[in-house]
Amino acid sequence: MKSVLARVLSGLFACQLLFLPLAAGQAVSDAKQSTEPLQIASQRELFVDGGLVDQLVGRAELRLHHPQPKEIAIVHDAPWEGSGSGYHSVFQDGPLYRMYYKAWQLDVSPEKVATNAHPLYCCYAESEDGIHWRKPEVGVVEFQGSKQNNIVMVGQKYDNFTSDPGHPAVFKDENPAAPADARYKAIIRAAKPRGLLLFKSADGLHWSPMCEAPVITEGAFDSQNLAFWDPMHKQYRAYWRIFTAGVTDEKNWKPQGVRAIRTAMSADLLHWGPHADVTYVDSPAEQLYVNQVKPYYRAPQILIGFPTRYIERGWCESMKALPELEHRQWRSKASQRYGTAITEGLLMASRDGVRFKRWNEAFLRPGIEREGTWNYGHQYLAWHVVETRSDIEGAPHELSLYATESYWTGNSSAVRRYTLRLDGFVSASAPMSGGELITRPVVFQGKRLELNVATSAAGSVRVELQDAAGKPLAGFALEDCDELFGDSLQRAVSWKGSQDVSGLAGKPVRVRFAIKDADVYALQFVP
Repeated sequence: MKSVLARVLSGLFACQLLFLPLAAGQAVSDAKQSTEPLQIASQRELFVDGGLVDQLVGRAELRLHHPQPKEIAIVHDAPWEGSGSGYHSVFQDGPLYRMYYKAWQLDVSPEKVATNAHPLYCCYAESEDGIHWRKPEVGVVEFQGSKQNNIVMVGQKYDNFTSDPGHPAVFKDENPAAPADARYKAIIRAAKPRGLLLFKSADGLHWSPMCEAPVITEGAFDSQNLAFWDPMHKQYRAYWRIFTAGVTDEKNWKPQGVRAIRTAMSADLLHWGPHADVTYVDSPAEQLYVNQVKPYYRAPQILIGFPTRYIERGWCESMKALPELEHRQWRSKASQRYGTAITEGLLMASRDGVRFKRWNEAFLRPGIEREGTWNYGHQYLAWHVVETRSDIEGAPHELSLYATESYWTGNSSAVRRYTLRLDGFVSASAPMSGGELITRPVVFQGKRLELNVATSAAGSVRVELQDAAGKPLAGFALEDCDELFGDSLQRAVSWKGSQDVSGLAGKPVRVRFAIKDADVYALQFVP
């Protein structure tokens, strides 16, 4: 099995050269990338990783968009939860939305930071709409003499390890071969020996170990570490926390170097192939905590992650001007970084799972200064996005994301919901003065081309289909295209009144977009 996985990973590394993202204002000079057709069939394609783009002309650019804040979704204020609760896993399971998270209390005083108010728990919440959440009494784990709580896991000692459910990553296994008693999986830490454990559940509430020892042992693991089924490669993937340098001896291990991410693939979640460190196309070395990687459900060929950027800014006038100065100073007495580190959410995307386009600008900034913000632990994004209804009547569904705030202080922390347009991570965009985006050659299957697009009232998008060499195809030139304007998730493109592109299916074509005061988020050739 190991040799097979090695060949799979080797092939993925070889493929990564085909998906080097493009910076705004640049054209691709690599002839192989610009002429090698990308087989897209009828799948939706996004611009989030730049892998579809060959040229940006004029004032066209790939524009990063940002989630918009909504209501507080849930407050972790139960006696078994607290101000250090976090590491959320969120997914839709049929008509139900499920949430799992770490429950932890941080007691900060002028003298110390205490973390032993209660054991670390994994807790559960649920929702019918992804907006209004409740904490059901599941009756699984006893807390202070009662099982009337939403705790689903607590640390236990087994024959060969002691579990630590305080860093959980929970998912519904989409592998068609997954047995009924293991439909839900959880990746949690082993307290002793250090490593990652695999747990299973039939109902998402009652959990048991699937392994007799940690399945991955090389890493730091001091964060949320995760795994999932990759439907495109028919394998499991894992992503976990490492330091780029460090002492790995069990007795002498301590964190050193830069917080980073490591990955591997597996056929069964128990036996893992060669490990590879995640790399980036044009990003500097930065401290990254969680990775939050998962296939984007509307375009599963693209893996999207929301790593947390961790920055130690030190004491300065701006730091002193941030909220809750006295409490920040108390935290700093225990460790300066507790008071002067700041965190925010980033966005990254990949097609091979190893080499990512990471947007260097913040995806989710700390936002306007207020109590419970601009601290270490703020804006950790949950794993992963879910689709929810819009609060605008008649509007289409949107993406919901969830991020932590109110960390450290009092007896609770909170999770705020944010929203984003479906597919709305990154757009091909240009101002009214105009610009163009030209894709690399693609081979599609379908009868018409639909766009996720938004223009101003005066703006527009026109589309030209070209051959692989960049020559306009008869009947599909820019001047043939009916000017497109509006704001729709699936607007069909037409040329002189016809939407039919079926005659070009199976042949390499380039797609040229002429954009004026508009954003194109995604494209799809549909049957």
